[in-house]
Amino acid sequence: RREIADAAVRVFDRLGFQRATISAVAQEMGVDRSTLYYYIASKEELFDEVVRTVVERNLDLVRRISSSRVHPRRKLRDMIVSLMVSYGEHYPLFYIYIRENLSHVSDARSDWSREMRSMNRETTEAMIAVIEEGFADGSFRRVGTAQVVAYGIFGIIGWTHRWFRPQESAVSAEEIGQTYAEMILSGLESPY
Repeated sequence: RREIADAAVRVFDRLGFQRATISAVAQEMGVDRSTLYYYIASKEELFDEVVRTVVERNLDLVRRISSSRVHPRRKLRDMIVSLMVSYGEHYPLFYIYIRENLSHVSDARSDWSREMRSMNRETTEAMIAVIEEGFADGSFRRVGTAQVVAYGIFGIIGWTHRWFRPQESAVSAEEIGQTYAEMILSGLESPY
């Protein structure tokens, strides 16, 4: 099943989710298409299962960091680095997921889409709460609303897919996350 998932990610990345097929995954693996149907029912089922695992893992990371007793600066730094590391570890899967429009999935996948949006919302809300915590204790300057700051952070990390390829990059996902954290925190940290 892991081999199927890995082959599917390569196909989804190369062809995009809409153009990908079970036949293309089978060809990628060098097996007959009927062999795959023994393990999976559809490309949607495969995509949804693999993506859910990553989204759940990222949500768990953010929850754990958010509920820790460390300073808001450390929480935000840890969130940024952890999410970037996760994206690097699951490259290109998470970037494929970012490209998909969850509001336009088939009716059969609407429950999955709602669940993914709910987890995304919870991840965002956890980051917003940390930023608000930093505003409240004076460690972050109010450069804008916590929501806008959080969306900006996710945008910076999400845009990385345009140029970051872990196998080709001279810098690791962790180094990129640390750079992003430094840039963002330098703009947020109160001089007091």
